[in-house]
Amino acid sequence: MNHAGPESEGEALTQAKVILIAEDPALGRRCRRALEAGDCLVHAVDSPEQALRLLDRGEPGVVVIHAAPELDWRALAQRTAPPRVIVYAPDGGMRDAVRAIREGAVDFLTARDDDMALLNSVRRHAGQGEPAGLVSEDPLTRETTALALRVAERPVTVMLSGESGTGKEVFARFIHEHSPRAGGPFVAVNCAAIPEHMLEAVLFGFEKGAFTGAHRAHSGKFEQAQGGTLLLDEVSEIDPGLQAKLLRVLQEREVERLCGMTPTPVDVRVIATTNRDLRGEVQAGRFREDLYYRLHVFPLVLPALRERPGDIPPLADAFVRRHCMDPVNPPGFSPEARRRLRGHRWPGNVRELENVIQRALVLCDGDRLEAEHLRFDPVPGAASAAAPADAPLEEHVRDREQRLIIEMLQRKNGSRKDAAEQLGISVRTLRYKLQRMREQGLDVPGVAGAEYA
Repeated sequence: MNHAGPESEGEALTQAKVILIAEDPALGRRCRRALEAGDCLVHAVDSPEQALRLLDRGEPGVVVIHAAPELDWRALAQRTAPPRVIVYAPDGGMRDAVRAIREGAVDFLTARDDDMALLNSVRRHAGQGEPAGLVSEDPLTRETTALALRVAERPVTVMLSGESGTGKEVFARFIHEHSPRAGGPFVAVNCAAIPEHMLEAVLFGFEKGAFTGAHRAHSGKFEQAQGGTLLLDEVSEIDPGLQAKLLRVLQEREVERLCGMTPTPVDVRVIATTNRDLRGEVQAGRFREDLYYRLHVFPLVLPALRERPGDIPPLADAFVRRHCMDPVNPPGFSPEARRRLRGHRWPGNVRELENVIQRALVLCDGDRLEAEHLRFDPVPGAASAAAPADAPLEEHVRDREQRLIIEMLQRKNGSRKDAAEQLGISVRTLRYKLQRMREQGLDVPGVAGAEYA
């Protein structure tokens, strides 16, 4: 997690602190350069004994071992508060990896893994995640993160809810990576993006000949997530008929492929997300009550970005590092630019913030992002107002189309099928248009989110 001051420029993300044990000086220098280029603070030592002395002085809890697999580092894992050990053995194999994990390593990398894989592993196990991942500077976010850490250790289903763009998938990955299942796969399914008639095959798999084009058997997402975590992103979008089948899988902990004869046991932790009032969906008869309670074991509500202003500066800095041409020397923000970022309402949440930063980097020619470089999206609801007289014809047409879509969804109680039929377009076309509207930060009634959901 990040603990930099909210107004610090270019230092919003706390550096991942690493102890590097390298037997080969040349390989060690390369490894150190890769970590430092990724903004890690590296302490290089020659042996596990030297690493133990640093740990005893309260130095970092992530240790990277760049050495032969036979190096004895077990004393590190036997400490009362053991560090997270990442073994980077270029000549290692599967047997070495199994032994390392059994002895307490959290990751094992070989020559097949590049410097970025190492950097991502360090960030993940230092609690940082990917750049611009889980940022928790604001007290409200810290409280939510503490709850996420607590539930991560328990084998219960989690329901993440919040506005589109608040970072629900980021929190889902955080829960997975801090759970006993962290070594297993994390599989995400965007239930809003997959056509209803295909979602069952995607989730449960299918046998050869199950439908036209099924030339071979294929495992579903439940089977692919064995031993790990399955994210059902925007679960409220699942068709009522499929909800009953999903409920059975969750109850019986076994899945049967389309046209399959034998059920397959599944060991999967489920995390679901929604940006709807799911209890309201139950009352409206669009979501099964029994499935609601099966998924709603531990609800976690993610606050909107406007409710956690302390996260805006570090997120903005992280997006600058992600998208600028030179992430080692990224441009900073002027005080006025930071004030504008904190003062905006962010109806599109983190997704909108990332868009604004990408635009600013395109407009910025120097090493400083100014207030005039920040171009914000139209405020949600503005689409219902008349477009400015000097706006291009294309914008007038788009605004009118968006108004019609929103009005039709409201008249049809959020039913995409009914709305599409009345509008004279296919459900797939409507889904695409809704996705574009969400990306613009528009508040679409009763419709699910996507990338940051």
